[in-house]
Amino acid sequence: MTLAFTKGHGTQNDFVLLFDPAGTIDLTPELVRFLADRRAGLGGDGVIRAVRAGAVDTGAGFAPETWFMDYWNADGTTAEMCGNGARVFGAFIEASAGVTLGEGTVIGTRGGPKTLTSLGGGRYAVGMGEYRLGDAGKGFDSEVAARGLEHVRPALSVDMGNPHHVVALAHLDELAALDLTVAPRVDPVPPHGTNVEFAVALGEHAVDGETRGRVRMRVHERGSGETRSCGTGACAVALAMRAWGGDGAPDVWDVEVPGGLVTVRIEGSSTVLEGPAVLVAHGEVEAGD
Repeated sequence: MTLAFTKGHGTQNDFVLLFDPAGTIDLTPELVRFLADRRAGLGGDGVIRAVRAGAVDTGAGFAPETWFMDYWNADGTTAEMCGNGARVFGAFIEASAGVTLGEGTVIGTRGGPKTLTSLGGGRYAVGMGEYRLGDAGKGFDSEVAARGLEHVRPALSVDMGNPHHVVALAHLDELAALDLTVAPRVDPVPPHGTNVEFAVALGEHAVDGETRGRVRMRVHERGSGETRSCGTGACAVALAMRAWGGDGAPDVWDVEVPGGLVTVRIEGSSTVLEGPAVLVAHGEVEAGD
């Protein structure tokens, strides 16, 4: 089987993208693992298929012609949402389907409808939908143990449509010392797994007269391991930082990830993620027997 593909990334969170409007590709866990394999396949943190909602069962509930982001983790499991992937998906359907995102377009995901907007200059905004914090009254609702940290640390759960646990660290050297080749252990154990973010607050700064928080993070993603960036994770970190900061904490956060910088805007009960998306290669790959 010969598949046409595109390779893209959002702050170095990288994906193999397939253009399949009619849903003719039999996208199996085995095929996803092959495509995402960095030695035997093309390599990526995940695989994204652009398909019309009416062509796949997971698109039920959306208008049939809606573009649906069929997102798969590198290990062949599916995920509800990927913020960096959504930005790259936006660049992909602009290039492949001639979609115009300047005024914003609603796409379908397993985590519900999301709005993609082109900001120009290769940057995109993703309306991430509603979030739910854990027990922010106490500040923490769980504990995380990770290789490289001497002690178990308190964490706050954040539901971005997919699950997250955010851990605050005091120093950048603690962040650098983490070994995220091994998945952190979370207690209570999340029933469907979780993404775990470790973050260090870097204070506030002004951008064009707007006060923003700044924070640096690393992440272990469910189904992919440590990645260079995580969009939903950046939103989870911004939300946790604001909750811990209390009254007067910024609603806008610049989040430093190993692959670059994204901006999170907290708007009432929802968030907007802003950042770059890059398409780097197009080609064909022989897959399957």
